[in-house]
Amino acid sequence: MSKKAILFDPTRCIGCRACQVACKEWNDLEGETTTNRGSYENPPDLSPKTWVKLEWREVERDGKVEWLYTFRACLHCTDAACEQVCPTEAISHTEEGFVIIDRQLCIGCGACVEECPFNVPRLSEDEDSNAIKCDACISRQAEGIMPACVKACPTYALMFGDRDGLMADGSKRIEALKANGHGNAYLYGENELGGLNVISVLDDSTTVYGLPENL
Repeated sequence: MSKKAILFDPTRCIGCRACQVACKEWNDLEGETTTNRGSYENPPDLSPKTWVKLEWREVERDGKVEWLYTFRACLHCTDAACEQVCPTEAISHTEEGFVIIDRQLCIGCGACVEECPFNVPRLSEDEDSNAIKCDACISRQAEGIMPACVKACPTYALMFGDRDGLMADGSKRIEALKANGHGNAYLYGENELGGLNVISVLDDSTTVYGLPENL
């Protein structure tokens, strides 16, 4: 079976956060109390109740203020640190390449929380205190339906399909961005941690988007 992936292109994102809402609706996740923190961004971070979050960054370019968006969710690493440190083998990869957690095997030790370079897994707030995160909607995929976040995106900033095909699409987008003056454009996830299954088309450096380098 060919590996699947999600491709995020922030240059197409309008910040509507339909992806966040769709994730909560499909996974029956409760809403969270939010506050005015001087930003459009809410809630402030991922949590046991928020598995997908759009992160906003304000940058100045050529005298104009622009918003940059980072798709915060599990990036489903090939060389997943969470899987490597899990003492009960509760974390594994699906045939499609996505990282999932078996909450029946999880003992809530928090090793995955500590080791994830993207600060994604969280410990649930129920009495079992299991690790929890995005599972790329594997129940939807089993029925031939794309992940909820992708389905909800109105501008096709999120796309789902065979990883090789999305990598090719992403590379073309990078070439177009560089030709249009974005010299630091970079396809994040092509090689990081053996290859990510959530890939991002960045029109600037990874540091500008708040993503870790040299993984």
